[in-house]
Amino acid sequence: MATKKMTQNRYKVQGKKTWKFKTFFGGKAIWGKLFLVLFVGAMSFGCIYTHDAILQSPLFDVKTIMIDGLDRVTRDEVLARTGLDQPGNIFELQPELLEKELATHPWIRTATVKRELLSTISIKIEEQEPLAIVTIENLADIVINAQGAPFKEYEPEKDDLKSLPVISGMDLSLSNSTYLFEGDIFNAVMEILKIKGFGQIESILGDENTGILINILNTYSDRGFTKNETDTESENKTTLPVKLGFDGFEKKLARARQIQRYMKTNHPDKKISAIDLFSLDKVFVTTEDAARNAMEKGV
Repeated sequence: MATKKMTQNRYKVQGKKTWKFKTFFGGKAIWGKLFLVLFVGAMSFGCIYTHDAILQSPLFDVKTIMIDGLDRVTRDEVLARTGLDQPGNIFELQPELLEKELATHPWIRTATVKRELLSTISIKIEEQEPLAIVTIENLADIVINAQGAPFKEYEPEKDDLKSLPVISGMDLSLSNSTYLFEGDIFNAVMEILKIKGFGQIESILGDENTGILINILNTYSDRGFTKNETDTESENKTTLPVKLGFDGFEKKLARARQIQRYMKTNHPDKKISAIDLFSLDKVFVTTEDAARNAMEKGV
């Protein structure tokens, strides 16, 4: 009988070699991971150390604060509201938060805060532009800006706004959590306030049935409407009521100026006490003599 030849178990040998192969590279992977952990830890420690060093270094303390655009708002108010009245590190400040804090001031419309160089803060302020004072029944008077938006309660003792027109007849409404004025009367008032060159308006009364009535300041009654809006202290100051209705305000105010000049030239002894321009087709002019006679007759 032939003897069976023994052969080497190749699979067993190959399995042993494979185990050594995996062990070798598995060890390298562990050392690589360990090195990565140590490297990340060292970098984190370095960043923390650098961060603390920057925040504690006097080199980065705020030394210069530049503020542009101030008029009604004072520099001290800006510094106190932003915390810049106290020593601080320039990199601890968050410009976005400072801008939001400044925007809570009633007279500040927008604010921009920027870091410049290593120790300088630049602040640009855009203040509200007051347009008129609105009176509302059972509420405090409100100041509106050039866009017609209410932005603060009127405080006569603090706000120097005596030359602004006083408006009544508009209702305050709430829309999307914001108080605002809207409607036909509001639109008419805004249109009138944008017209230039006819004089200073002392007050505006809006009525849904009769339209707009304005009182124009007549500082010098013998020279027509007041041209200088800041000249309101004359002893000869009078007001001229002018009914304007609901539309055509610019043409109607131009007609009022024509009537004023005509009366001054042709009837200098008569003074106008009221003009009704509800319709340009039928204009009514009342003089002081006629108004006095009507009062005496009880009309």
